[in-house]
Amino acid sequence: MFDSLSSRLQGIFDRVGGHGRLTEDNIQEALREVRVALLEADVNFKVARAFIDRVRARAVGQDVLRALVPGQQVIKVVYDELVELLGGTGHRLAMAAHPPTVIMLIGLQGSGKTTTAAKLARYFAKQGQHPLLAAADIYRPAAIDQLRALGAQLGLPVAGQPGQEPVDICGAAVREGAERGLTPVILDTAGRLHIDEAMLDELRAIKAAVKPHHILLVVDAMTGQDALTVAEKFNAAVGIDAIILSKLDGDARGGAALSVRHVTGRPIAFVGMGEKVDALEPFHPDRLASRLVGMGDVLSLVERAQQTVDAEKAEDVVRKIRQETFSLEDFRDQLRQLRGMGPLDQLLGMLPFGKARRGVPTDGGGEQAELARFEAIIDSMTHGERLGPQIINGSRRARIARGSGTTVQDVNRLLKQYAQLKKMMRDLKGLEGKLKKGGTPGWRSISG
Repeated sequence: MFDSLSSRLQGIFDRVGGHGRLTEDNIQEALREVRVALLEADVNFKVARAFIDRVRARAVGQDVLRALVPGQQVIKVVYDELVELLGGTGHRLAMAAHPPTVIMLIGLQGSGKTTTAAKLARYFAKQGQHPLLAAADIYRPAAIDQLRALGAQLGLPVAGQPGQEPVDICGAAVREGAERGLTPVILDTAGRLHIDEAMLDELRAIKAAVKPHHILLVVDAMTGQDALTVAEKFNAAVGIDAIILSKLDGDARGGAALSVRHVTGRPIAFVGMGEKVDALEPFHPDRLASRLVGMGDVLSLVERAQQTVDAEKAEDVVRKIRQETFSLEDFRDQLRQLRGMGPLDQLLGMLPFGKARRGVPTDGGGEQAELARFEAIIDSMTHGERLGPQIINGSRRARIARGSGTTVQDVNRLLKQYAQLKKMMRDLKGLEGKLKKGGTPGWRSISG
């Protein structure tokens, strides 16, 4: 979602860094470009103006103008102000001293509340909690069935039956949670296509009846500036504690995500990064700001890898690399784990590529299809071919291509990439050996 804004900001920083010495004039010029970039990304104009004013006040100070690397100082000022704009520190939901903790989800129809309820339940289940879902949307066709299907997929209980009133469903769910020791109780309330008094009255009635510990507004990040209006109205009518931004993996410009905290005064707690039930992440203002200014988000990448990669398999791969026995079967396993980490464009966005990434297409769908194609090719090989690909001649390549529904050129490309990977592994192994002996290859010639 933020690729365009990130590219624009990084281009501006490159030009700022190109100046040997910064002056107030070239800083002002750069900040005008930053303001335009923010507005084009659909950031609220009042938010953009206030942001630029704060950056200007710091960037024209003597600490920046007299710095040895003033361009980097400007980037740091922008980064610090982005972190502050996004909420400063991440907002975490505190658990109640006397369970169950009650979490009430509200929002418009189509914002992704029901799916988000399941994602949130899975998140807490992974933290060792025992969530209970409450299906309180009795108006949208099949809403209760949808939540029940998601609950069954996760192995989690769901309260609520058709014909019950929403307030009764929520009250019964809280009592069930208390009796069975289930927490948190997550209430999936009804929405409308537009905010109306009937919906707000129902939400206020549920709030009064169950006294939720957290009221979270689910906002569709794809709706742009409309999301800010929705957030303001819900906050004024019902009161919200924090926001969940759904569909942040979409291709909208992302300005709502940068504006909603400033406009509502409420923090962003979670972001939805896909349709699957595991695609919910705690929101980290510093990590998003880091990605926007081109410094990447390696911490999130590491966390995602830890959740996906089997530690024993990883150790086994390291051993095989050292023994130079890394086969195409191992390569296939690595491809599967990589695909399990999510779309490649998201993973690339977490790396501090800077200039190298700019202008490179990030068609995650195409890249994922390429990985799936490679996996199919390896599946079409015999066990002997996977262990010793040097035996794969022309006729074998044609057979493998037919069996995998690909072309001989695809097979050749896979084998070439595997050969390059093996060479890189040998080079890394050689470098590891030199470093263990105390050598610093290449450094001596530079310093001497």
